[in-house]
Amino acid sequence: MPANKTASNVVLIGMPGSGKSTVGVLLAKRLGLGFIDTDLLIQQEAGRTLQDIVDGDGYQALRRIEEQVLLRLEVQRQVISTGGSAVYSEAAMQHLKADAVVVFLDIPLGVVLERIGDYSARGISRRPDQSLEDLFTERYELYSRLADVAIDCVGKDHEEVCDAVLVALARARAAR
Repeated sequence: MPANKTASNVVLIGMPGSGKSTVGVLLAKRLGLGFIDTDLLIQQEAGRTLQDIVDGDGYQALRRIEEQVLLRLEVQRQVISTGGSAVYSEAAMQHLKADAVVVFLDIPLGVVLERIGDYSARGISRRPDQSLEDLFTERYELYSRLADVAIDCVGKDHEEVCDAVLVALARARAAR
């Protein structure tokens, strides 16, 4: 349950390939909210792609820029699709949680690998020596701990995931 029971935003967290951007757009349409993709905000601020940031300045630079973008975000009535590494910033996540229900789109590693293919071109924030499997394990704990709601996305298309999020949000509201 979110700390702020009158939360106006919905924040989507999860691994790359979990459907945050696609489900976020669907969810925003169904809820009559705006939609923000923070990966796009990061690229706009930096003037380059996520991969260019990682290649040129390293994964920690991407995380720093992401944290700054998230901490400056002052919005209401938005569905916010975060980058997969947003959960590394406790400060940014607490800032988002102040006015949001945080929803973890949970997919298994096999689905991540299947959906993202060549992850070296995805602008994924990870240590150079870190495998995708290790990254998945590391982030899974963070996603699970920070989420108010987790949605099992296995076997569901984007519309079905959106439906599951709507049901979970209605339950959260009813429990207030």
